[in-house]
Amino acid sequence: MSVIESIRPRLAKLTEIRRDLHAHPELAFAEHRTAELIARHLETAGIEVHRGLGRTGVVGVVRGGRGLRAIGLRADIDALPMQERNEFAHRSVHEGCMHACGHDGHATMLLGAAEALAARRDFDGTVYLIFQPAEEGEGGGLAMIEDGLFERFPMESVFGMHNWPGMPAGQFGVRSGPVMASADRFDIDVRGHGAHAAMPHLGADPVTAGAALVQAIQTIVSRTLDPIDSAVVSVTRFNAGEAYNVIPDRAQLCGTVRAFSEAVQDRVESALQRICDGVAAAFDVEVTLDYRRGYPPTINSAAEAAVCAGVASELVGSVNVATDARPSMGAEDFAYFLQRKPGCYVWIGNGEGEGGCMLHNPTYDFNDDIIATGVAYWVELVRKVLAPAR
Repeated sequence: MSVIESIRPRLAKLTEIRRDLHAHPELAFAEHRTAELIARHLETAGIEVHRGLGRTGVVGVVRGGRGLRAIGLRADIDALPMQERNEFAHRSVHEGCMHACGHDGHATMLLGAAEALAARRDFDGTVYLIFQPAEEGEGGGLAMIEDGLFERFPMESVFGMHNWPGMPAGQFGVRSGPVMASADRFDIDVRGHGAHAAMPHLGADPVTAGAALVQAIQTIVSRTLDPIDSAVVSVTRFNAGEAYNVIPDRAQLCGTVRAFSEAVQDRVESALQRICDGVAAAFDVEVTLDYRRGYPPTINSAAEAAVCAGVASELVGSVNVATDARPSMGAEDFAYFLQRKPGCYVWIGNGEGEGGCMLHNPTYDFNDDIIATGVAYWVELVRKVLAPAR
């Protein structure tokens, strides 16, 4: 019997858990019901539980043989502030909140793996099951680290997994190096001098200065960075004025920067500042840049990526493991874990069509058909990394 088939008797119960989590989504750092449900299931399986890391995070501890080695497996548990448009029975009961990124499925797969690992304990060492809050922009991973995650639960490596719509169910994407981008934000405040729209020469127009900023910012990637480096710089908001016949005295621009290395982040930030200074001088306005670093790039270590690719290949066949998967310009706060520990973040195919529409979409739903595959991957990864010495 394959590992996946051995998990199928538990699939109905796991599907029930997943759909319960989907129906009761909770936002960042408010995952109280979710955390308690997870903790209760872990305790029922005889697993040591620690609550409240990073405010609403949960860590389960499963000890196998007497080995001193330890690894961490992480699943995110928070939902998104958006209205669900699905009509199925397990749709969200909370207005303006839904699991549109599959964190309900991630938590369920790790719970299933926890139960299987606790029942067999056929590995040598300790597994820390990390149920992390607030991945969606609030940095719950960093909050857990600052709350002593790696000191209280010392692990040699840490692993993450995310469903990936568009990738066929039963497939995995694994790569060494950058897999997800950084996510920085910037605000630009342009202060000019208001005037009548019929007399622009009496003012200093922040709108035209802002327009020049938008155009100039588009040259950062094409004319400042090495063509081999990847980055995205997007202005996503431009606010100015309230009347047809008034040149306002202020304009505000906001945007995001995505990159795969800190060096590129540094170059983009410097270029933004230089452009702001130049536009200020050219248009006789004051331009202030507020640049804030967000999630760092998610970078897999080579050795751990190779192990994960091997485990996935043994599970579903090498033809179903894309080791050359293209990295995403999306961001992940699992990056904070990988800044401190070696590890690997993989994608598991969520399939096409129903249950496989894109992430952060109001009609998204996690594909329950991949639960057994995800559980089996976690179990086999633990057995591989913490295999008893011979």
